Amino acid sequence: MVDAVDTAPPEAGPEVGYVRDFHAWTQAQAAALRAAAQTGANFPVDWENVAEEIESLGRSEASALRSRLRTIIEHLLKLEVSPARDPVPGWRETITRCRIDIENDLTDSPSLRRHVPEWLEREHRAAARLVSMNLRGHGEWSPEVEERLQVRRFAENDVLGDWFPAD
Repeated sequence: MVDAVDTAPPEAGPEVGYVRDFHAWTQAQAAALRAAAQTGANFPVDWENVAEEIESLGRSEASALRSRLRTIIEHLLKLEVSPARDPVPGWRETITRCRIDIENDLTDSPSLRRHVPEWLEREHRAAARLVSMNLRGHGEWSPEVEERLQVRRFAENDVLGDWFPAD
């Protein structure tokens, strides 16, 4: 079970947690449903599947955030290693759009922030594979570029802040 819980006062009601941290709310509600099922509550509810569906909403939030991180890293890598100049404005625009979306995601679900460092490493590997494949398709790949793709890591602030590689 996920250790994310809603820290809103109980008298505030579950809707406060829903508004303040959606991801944590989904995890807490799934746990509450499973606990209610264990007590033998006599309601005509498919407890386990309802809990699973609510929990999956939280997983979807996390998956979307990881995807945005991967996209930012992919485009930052392209900005650093690709000699192409025409796609640069589009890459920069995509990075900015994803950064704005992530700001909103982390405002809606602040409990996801603690996972960002771990996800950066995982998504870097995926992004490097995508960039390598893309560069091969455009005749821009070389062993030296591949080496850079494998060793380059961006700090969290590089990914989420306003930083771009120098042109």
